[in-house]
Amino acid sequence: MVVRSSPILHRDDPQKDPLVGHVKVTRSDWLNMARDVLVTEGVGEVKILGLANRMGVSRSSFYWYFKDRADLQTALLDEWEDRNSAQIIAHCQMPSHNITHAVCNFFRCFVDPAKFDQGLDFAVREWSRRDPAIRARLDQADTNRIAALTAAFAAHGYQTAEADARARILYFMQLGYHALEIHEDMDTRMSRLAPYILGFTGRPAESVALQDFLAFVADLEPR
Repeated sequence: MVVRSSPILHRDDPQKDPLVGHVKVTRSDWLNMARDVLVTEGVGEVKILGLANRMGVSRSSFYWYFKDRADLQTALLDEWEDRNSAQIIAHCQMPSHNITHAVCNFFRCFVDPAKFDQGLDFAVREWSRRDPAIRARLDQADTNRIAALTAAFAAHGYQTAEADARARILYFMQLGYHALEIHEDMDTRMSRLAPYILGFTGRPAESVALQDFLAFVADLEPR
């Protein structure tokens, strides 16, 4: 499991989700706590009473926001798709001048934690091992992500079979990179970017797109 460095209880947008009257926690608080427990301890520990105890509130407040535990779990999966799958698909669909640019758009999701929650993705994968319905939803998410990446290759002249194969190689490599929990500093990682792009695309990295991506990485604040 992934250990988070950020506080476990936080409110993403206090203006949109304020505390009112005697309410001590909001729907976002319940969802954020549940998400962090899912990531750090697994779905088995995502329990209403346990979450309430962690936040120091009565479990009765849970039912202002969710029907039951299953409703909370559905909300967690919806958030996972919004935070991860939607981001990957959107970045694959961003306008790109060449295949280097397209691949770098995809990579943006994985160098910026705000765009892809690695821990949440693998927590859902672990969850899917115990629940066929979650497995089906995960499989569909992977299918949708790969289809978007395949379309990005096809948009730059790759034939159908090759676009599909290269998309799968790139996607599975990226997930495997995270699964192995490889520790390397960003400078080392970026030093391999041009050879990676050559390997993934079969074409030399285009210099302008490469420099634009390196500038994007350099602008990211340490997280």
